[in-house]
Amino acid sequence: MKTKTTGRKRVERVQVGARMEKSLVKVLRGLADYLDLSLGDLLEGITLHALEGKAPFSAETLAHVKRFKTVHGMTLTAKDSHQLVEVRSARR
Repeated sequence: MKTKTTGRKRVERVQVGARMEKSLVKVLRGLADYLDLSLGDLLEGITLHALEGKAPFSAETLAHVKRFKTVHGMTLTAKDSHQLVEVRSARR
């Protein structure tokens, strides 16, 4: 449903319990901060683009993603998707 004053759609959000790889989360948090978005808004945008087969980021944003990946030591790629095995944390 769109509001008359802004043209923005109103939605009902729910909390999700999802676990993700640590360095990936750090990259996403850094990117969300850079784009001045909440992590949830960033993930919604990425997901909505992906569900339509569209790229979510411009070349400029991808350059920032590359920098965040380097800073946080992220080496995972799309090829690693669905192939990750979780190890126990040393803190447990």
